[in-house]
Amino acid sequence: MSNATASVSAYTSPQPQLPTPSPYSFSVASIRWSSRPPIQVVNLVLRFLALVLAFGSALSLVAISPRNSKLKNQSFRFCSHPELLYCFSVNVLSFLYAAYQLFKCICDIAHRGIFISDMVSDYISFIFDQLAGYLLISSSSVAVPAIQQMENGNSLKNAAVVSISMSFASFLIIAANALLSGYKFCKRIIW
Repeated sequence: MSNATASVSAYTSPQPQLPTPSPYSFSVASIRWSSRPPIQVVNLVLRFLALVLAFGSALSLVAISPRNSKLKNQSFRFCSHPELLYCFSVNVLSFLYAAYQLFKCICDIAHRGIFISDMVSDYISFIFDQLAGYLLISSSSVAVPAIQQMENGNSLKNAAVVSISMSFASFLIIAANALLSGYKFCKRIIW
């Protein structure tokens, strides 16, 4: 009877395959960067670049504010130009959003996504990446005519050009983030 049992077990069908896990999840046992999904690492790097560029863009407008009394002319302050104030406000909001997303990416990598669930995170990232991108490109396009009206050699004009350039670069990075979050969002809907 033991021969019959052995021959029956040899001809049984193999165990059914387990479902494939999501490409965005990773094993608890894996702790190296090479074992992380590449989309998480790319997302982390892009979020960090967006954070740095948004901070640099906002800082370039604030840094030229004159501190001594003889240079406190209103034309040298960005607060007197509503277009530049709008650009500064959008860059501060973009910096805060990029800091939140960077914190969330680090928590997702370190703690396997218990900060916010993956589904809610995909919805938030998809919606707010689109919004941040729109605000950055609109603030850049609004500030360009204000810069063209300023006189050449003005330190505010030079700082505003640097700010707009960094803001546009931040827009490009957030647009890449929006493409990644759209990809993750579509993968979630399809699965």
